[in-house]
Amino acid sequence: MAYDEGTAERVRKVLSVRHDVVEKKMMGGLCFMVAGAMCCSVSGRGGLMVRVGADANDQALGEPHVQPVEMRGRPVTGFVRVTPEGYRTDAALRVWIDRGLAFVDARPKNASQRKTRRAAPKSRRK
Repeated sequence: MAYDEGTAERVRKVLSVRHDVVEKKMMGGLCFMVAGAMCCSVSGRGGLMVRVGADANDQALGEPHVQPVEMRGRPVTGFVRVTPEGYRTDAALRVWIDRGLAFVDARPKNASQRKTRRAAPKSRRK
């Protein structure tokens, strides 16, 4: 699916002050990664998907023009979909992007780089 290039350009403009932003085409849209973590995405299904985190999920869903994110028929906690009416002005778009940035910036440093290591199997000697 194609995403709204006009909205993508508006998001780029807001995030242009940061040097740790990477764009990736994924999840049916254009995802904006900040410091290695997803901040927001211009969705191919329409609207803006914003990562708000599990703690802020319910509060965000109570706001106008906000819907839950579903993938494969299941709700995705910590992400909300904002319809275009919810970010019509540049100020409103900035508010939503700032919420995504707040979540990303609050994460522990290097959290995206942590990997679970499995213990190597111990060899048995007879």
